[in-house]
Amino acid sequence: MLDSPIRFDPEGPTLRLLDQRRLPEEERWIECPDPASAAEAIRDMAVRGAPAIGIAAAYGVALALARPTAGGAGDARGIRERFEGAARLLLAARPTAVNLAAAIERQRGRLSETLAAGNPADLAERAARSLFAEADAIAAEDVAANRRIGEFGRSLLPAAPAPTRFLTHCNTGSLATGGYGTALGIVRSAAESGRRVEVFACETRPRLQGARLTAWELLAAGIPVTLITDGTVGALLARERVDAVVVGADRIAANGDTANKIGTYQAAVLAREHGVPFWVAAPFSTVDLATADGAGIPIEERAASEVTELSGKRVAPPGAAAWNPAFDVTPARLISAIVTERGIARPPYRESLAALAG
Repeated sequence: MLDSPIRFDPEGPTLRLLDQRRLPEEERWIECPDPASAAEAIRDMAVRGAPAIGIAAAYGVALALARPTAGGAGDARGIRERFEGAARLLLAARPTAVNLAAAIERQRGRLSETLAAGNPADLAERAARSLFAEADAIAAEDVAANRRIGEFGRSLLPAAPAPTRFLTHCNTGSLATGGYGTALGIVRSAAESGRRVEVFACETRPRLQGARLTAWELLAAGIPVTLITDGTVGALLARERVDAVVVGADRIAANGDTANKIGTYQAAVLAREHGVPFWVAAPFSTVDLATADGAGIPIEERAASEVTELSGKRVAPPGAAAWNPAFDVTPARLISAIVTERGIARPPYRESLAALAG
């Protein structure tokens, strides 16, 4: 089982990312020696999943300070300018995932602390070391948070001798995080506790993260998985073959409205219709209390070619238009519980999420 899709080599320094565009056919790692290459990997979805994007961005801004440049960039002002230039580049790569912005803001705070300590000759080197250490901490904290999410989520499951049958959408395992997984972390935690589990995985058009990535991860973990098309969700629920729907999140608004991979909203509507609990699993860094509700969440729209082509081969007639939002927003009223590493939030979410925020 993959530990993490992100590796950092301090000797380079170089960020290495598992190229998820090539899975499951090929396990290929790409090298990102600078913020531009890290931003490209995020934008082109070589790395994806809100927590993993945040971790990659944390290393990406640190890379901006890792190599000396001419023109006085080693003083505090120059260091700050290099950081902010990298931050703008990375923030523009994928705007919906709040973890990206949260990681950069955390790195901004760490940089301010370092610069406030003085202006020695090796200030840029100290700043880079400080930011790389913070990125390491962000990555380690994410793995620990995912394991706690798994434990909290497992507590939602009723005692049952029969297998627990989950439905999930997109990919929320180790590949989408620093390691272990969020929604799939709940599945893994249940399996590791000795419970029998089965998973129905939506293929997740148009980039097939469920077919390519979720199935790959679950098979590696020895967990039975059955792929379904996105349009099969209603038929599956109608046949009472699902005990719980569990998904991840790219941003959770203060009222509990949740942005996740396109297709999540329809799964939530169908789960409510058939009386099946619908759980969202995400680290608390995904909760954006500054955004009042789902209307304030920016939704990324991607290239039409992702819909009109399949593996580079055109499947739609020339001239056919395509609308390709990467995410949709599930209203809080359709969500049974939001599972975080701080605990489980339940309706009304404005109060329960605020309580978890402390």
